[in-house]
Amino acid sequence: MTILHSQHCLLVLNLDISNFYKILTVGFLEGIRILLVFYFFSESFVGHWLRATKVKKGDFMYLVTNRKLLTGKKGLELFGKDPSEKGPMELRLVKVTRKQGQWTCKVEGDELPKSEVIKLKNKYGLSINEKENWHASLKIACEIFARAVKEKKSILFFVHGYNNDVKDVLTTAQQIEKAHNVIVVPFTWPANGGGAVSGTLSYKSDKSDARASEGALDRFIGKIQFFHHLLVEGGKAEAMKKAHDKFPDNPVAAQSMYSRLIAKKCQTGVSLLCHSMGNYVFKKTLGSSGSSSAKLVFDNICLVAADTNNSAHSVWVDKLDVRKRVYIVINENDYALKASRIKPGDEQKARLGHFLKGLNSETAYYIDVTKAKLVGSDHSYFVGGALNNKKIKWIFSKMFKGETVEERLNFDASRNLYQL
Repeated sequence: MTILHSQHCLLVLNLDISNFYKILTVGFLEGIRILLVFYFFSESFVGHWLRATKVKKGDFMYLVTNRKLLTGKKGLELFGKDPSEKGPMELRLVKVTRKQGQWTCKVEGDELPKSEVIKLKNKYGLSINEKENWHASLKIACEIFARAVKEKKSILFFVHGYNNDVKDVLTTAQQIEKAHNVIVVPFTWPANGGGAVSGTLSYKSDKSDARASEGALDRFIGKIQFFHHLLVEGGKAEAMKKAHDKFPDNPVAAQSMYSRLIAKKCQTGVSLLCHSMGNYVFKKTLGSSGSSSAKLVFDNICLVAADTNNSAHSVWVDKLDVRKRVYIVINENDYALKASRIKPGDEQKARLGHFLKGLNSETAYYIDVTKAKLVGSDHSYFVGGALNNKKIKWIFSKMFKGETVEERLNFDASRNLYQL
């Protein structure tokens, strides 16, 4: 018998009959213990486990930002803590890849060759003029949407909160993808990421950057609407062509096939998650009458742990238009929102994400998770340990996929909210 020692485990290999009897001589219980170790670290078990948990090489994610991009910097150091030098409304699209623990970043934005525009137009049935100038955003929108349809996943656009650097944003986005089986596209604005020691000054600085970022977020939402509409219409045209080519002389069969193809494509939900101060950025986008945020863009809009005033929130929330629901999720014990209320002083009113009074929107669905197991004082209860509560995980997974959740919750009519 060969015994291999490591820091964390003991591996017992090459067990034969003679060694088996030797093991038994050291005592029945010890023999059982060693046999169990042998089983769990046998070659077949370890091989299966490694295959099942193998990390994909070159995992990547696209993110959109109005941060200043620092020339000459590598990895996540590319992203500055200030708005773009071209102005806070400037948008950049970056492909971020993690391989062997290292981050690499590629700024996307080059003008597409006419040949590639024509290829995309034909492949996705896009109603576009290939003679116009088109950039990488067109190609990436097609790529993300095609991936979502192929993998039968929904797309979740994510606006983070206060005190998040890009590494924090990417970590949370990856956790959301893994836990809820969606494709996440983050919008990252220049939150400081300065840590708890930054205190009030850092909070106020981030709030100023949040106000400055409203135009960039509204532009981004406008882009989402444009590309989603373009791709949906292209999908309809493609489905119609396939159906008529298949059944040129049978309009009933062609219509039936067309309906099936469209239903398959419509399984891809498009939703928005705003977390913490990300809700403040989103709220500010609704200040103008021509706001893209007020248009029909998303299946669900999920306002979670909202670091914005509870007072008069219905004024801006009721401007939102969605295909399914506007959800406002509240934890009365949220430690971060309690802290944000007292940091700057008396001007901070009760926060929407931790206050259970005045819930008077005519369109939003309020969900109270305060007493849900494992939520506690958590601020980011859509990832992490709170998801060990299966109902919490179910709620957010459905919500992020553009589905409804209130039908399995208890409604408290006296307070106009749902509870687990």
